[in-house]
Amino acid sequence: MVAHTQAGQSKFLGVQIGSFGLFGALVLSFALAITAFFATCFVAIFGILIYNGAGHHVDFADSYQYIALPVGLAVLAVSLIVLVSLWLRTKFSNH
Repeated sequence: MVAHTQAGQSKFLGVQIGSFGLFGALVLSFALAITAFFATCFVAIFGILIYNGAGHHVDFADSYQYIALPVGLAVLAVSLIVLVSLWLRTKFSNH
């Protein structure tokens, strides 16, 4: 069974990416950024926990400030650029 899409529509995991509106693209961008922030923070906290268990002393707040926040902002920037550009391409190609 093959799903047919319109010409120029991008698909990712079976979902037409270009079919999102501006609000959907913004919501998805922020959802991806929040998910990346919390996943990175989770891994960073456990990494610092293991590092501190080896006799070092690193503050756990560093996982938020220096690891998770830059990753979350980078994911936000990249996802905003990609999803909004796909929205713009779809919007201007239909008119």
